[in-house]
Amino acid sequence: MSRLPERVLRCAFGLFLFGLGITFFIRAEVGLAPWDVFHTGVSDKTDIAVGTVIIIVGVLLLLLWIPLRQRPGVGTIMNAVEIGLVVNLTKPIVGVPGNLVGRVALMLAGLLIVGVGSAIYIGSGLGAGPRDGLMLGLSERGISIRLARTVIELTVLVTGIVLGGPIGLGTVAFALGIGPIVQVLLPRFDMRTRTDPGLPGSVH
Repeated sequence: MSRLPERVLRCAFGLFLFGLGITFFIRAEVGLAPWDVFHTGVSDKTDIAVGTVIIIVGVLLLLLWIPLRQRPGVGTIMNAVEIGLVVNLTKPIVGVPGNLVGRVALMLAGLLIVGVGSAIYIGSGLGAGPRDGLMLGLSERGISIRLARTVIELTVLVTGIVLGGPIGLGTVAFALGIGPIVQVLLPRFDMRTRTDPGLPGSVH
């Protein structure tokens, strides 16, 4: 029997957790992951809800897949849409803690939730996210994955800073923490075969 329905459900749940974790990061107000610095900067400049910006950017990145000859999977489309919707739905519900200790705790909770969500969604094996597909496409043009990822992350981070997106402790915590968390958790949720798409440790 096909495990596709289970994989889709797992992917959806993982992406929900990912979006919730981003909301925790935003509400903690101690700095965001590079892509979310960019998303928030665009949101501040355009008055478009940050979740909607995440969706728009995800869709635009998928258009860049065309010249790079990357094929989106079911999880790719879900990633492009669901994370932003979850952020829009949960951001009005989650409040900003009244002190620094509470904000740091919320950020750390967000980091853990994003890590768990990433492991669940990546482990479903339904395709890389829009941002990871861009990295893969560049790597297939002779650029190493490490260099492609670094250039992309630095570009969006600098652009986000210019647009006024918030950086801080959370930015450093995400950069250093998300990879190890996903690496530890992914084997527990991995439903992929060796030929399935997806990237160990890839996020967003």
